[in-house]
Amino acid sequence: MEKFKSITNFLLRNKKIIISVVVLLVITFVLIHFLKEEEIDPVYPVVTVERVKQEDVAIYGEYVGRVRAQQFVEIRARVEGYLERMLFEEGTHIDKNQLLFVINQDRYKARVDKAKAQLNKDKAQANKAERDLERIRPLYEQNATSQLDLDNAIAAYETAKASVSMSEADLYQAELELGYTTVNSPISGYISESQVDLGTLVGPSSKSHLATIIKMDTVLIDFSMTALDYLKSKERNVELGQKDTTRSWQPHVTITLADNTIYPYKGLVDFAAPQVDELTGTFSVRAEMTNPDRTLLPGQFTKVKLLLDVRENANVVPLKSVDIEKGGAYIYVLRTDATVERRFIEIGPEINNNVVVERGLSAGEFIVTEGHHKLNPGDRVEFYLGN
Repeated sequence: MEKFKSITNFLLRNKKIIISVVVLLVITFVLIHFLKEEEIDPVYPVVTVERVKQEDVAIYGEYVGRVRAQQFVEIRARVEGYLERMLFEEGTHIDKNQLLFVINQDRYKARVDKAKAQLNKDKAQANKAERDLERIRPLYEQNATSQLDLDNAIAAYETAKASVSMSEADLYQAELELGYTTVNSPISGYISESQVDLGTLVGPSSKSHLATIIKMDTVLIDFSMTALDYLKSKERNVELGQKDTTRSWQPHVTITLADNTIYPYKGLVDFAAPQVDELTGTFSVRAEMTNPDRTLLPGQFTKVKLLLDVRENANVVPLKSVDIEKGGAYIYVLRTDATVERRFIEIGPEINNNVVVERGLSAGEFIVTEGHHKLNPGDRVEFYLGN
């Protein structure tokens, strides 16, 4: 009985200590139980994955271009005289061979008349010399005239024929100059304002420039490429300015207008300079483009996009899935056991929000596109399939 009382007194005196020990034991039990549950049901990082796609990727170069008329013809006076008539409206469309200007013809008509008269005179003399020769030749054969008379008759006939040829050439020249007094358009196109007034003395030795005709239904786009772009195109076996029938595409050009709209027609590169400009380090390229509505005007600057290459069946991934550090670019690839692998890749050109992967990935593999910044190699993940 005494022993029981002593135990009771001990418990009463150390009540707080005993309660603290009991509470500590309960807390320890709860923590152990909680940690066991954590081990049984772990939480994995949640990520979004997408399948590596294969698609044809168009690669463009962007440049500043300038529009040039396909044909730019200056109309000039080829004979001298006073300008009498102008037979067109400035700034309008004209047809090929349309009459544009008339230069005073009096002088040239007189030259034609004179040349005709001289030709008729020389023809008459040639006919007489021919008749004389026909008379003398039989007499010579009958020894009724001398060799000298025959030789003189032959010489007179040959001289008369030469005079006829010279007169015919003079007449042709006179008629040609008379024809030059009417100035016709060599091409169809739009004509500028007249550079001279009626009554002005025009000609090769004075004011010869009369007007300019511009052919605008087709225009040329001039721009310059860097030597680096040229070398890259050579690496892709793209010969600018030459059509390659073995390719499914050609290096075409699209342009952006001043209001930032895309011109609806495409052009083809038809010329590339054979050498690089020493001062600028660039070389000239030209594209031909249709212009049925005269939207493009000569001298206008435009933004030019040139199709440099088409990567067929290229591996493409979202740009946001790629991380770059000093060692290079890498991406997280989902394994079949739901763990991730950090894989270094070689990236190519960027297109919109995607990038071409040159090496390191295969089509059909799954890559982490969202949530990869919190991952470490070998982590097990909970994943959802993205777009």
